[in-house]
Amino acid sequence: MKITFLGTGTSQGIPVIACSCDVCISTNPKDNRLRTSILVENRNDCFVIDTGPDFRQQMLNAKVKKLDAALFTHEHKDHLGGLDDIRAFNFVAKKPMDIYATERVQKAIRNDFAYAFSNSKYPGIPQLNLISFDNDPFFIGETNIIPINVTHFRLPVKAFRINNFTYITDANEISETEKEKIKGSEIIVINALQKEPHVSHFTFDEAVNLMHELKPKKAYFTHISHRLGLHATILNELPSFIELAHDGLQLEI
Repeated sequence: MKITFLGTGTSQGIPVIACSCDVCISTNPKDNRLRTSILVENRNDCFVIDTGPDFRQQMLNAKVKKLDAALFTHEHKDHLGGLDDIRAFNFVAKKPMDIYATERVQKAIRNDFAYAFSNSKYPGIPQLNLISFDNDPFFIGETNIIPINVTHFRLPVKAFRINNFTYITDANEISETEKEKIKGSEIIVINALQKEPHVSHFTFDEAVNLMHELKPKKAYFTHISHRLGLHATILNELPSFIELAHDGLQLEI
């Protein structure tokens, strides 16, 4: 199985023209982060987790020509906003795209992309085949997905375990029961927004402490704000088994 980090950044603190912090003016490509998403390729299966506003650019960057499905963690726009661009894969495959989402997220999709569900179909609109999941394991093709419940302030968010790989984004709390689903993962990806306290995301120190508790062989931080600091600087502050992920990073699992 191959994991490609399509984006490791966040809408919080996106560099703007007026920002001149070290990260925003850095020439290191690892400091340039699109919104958080990954591509999972497993034998004949190819799917993304989340389609943020940068989805189209991420597909072009990764040269993705075949996509079987999209799987969603939650409905915030930085994880959902690019779904319209799934239409390019509809055109190639000549069929609707399978969209795996909880009932709550499906409600947001129907609201945000109402034209895709209209009885009067406009030519070229995205074709979406909504598939529900909640807490039980399920398959995308041959790939087994174990949902994990995490909390993003007051919003329930789904994390996912695939074999010995666990992907957690937009969380600041995980119950002891859900941690049991994560334990034993060889690789864990988790959000680490910034060093300062935050209402809905793990901070740098909180993420480090949680990885010490869960003890993966390797951990990667994602959903990184520019407030965290330069990639090269932060990398030197991490324990040896933790790295900052960066856009384009690929893992063979």
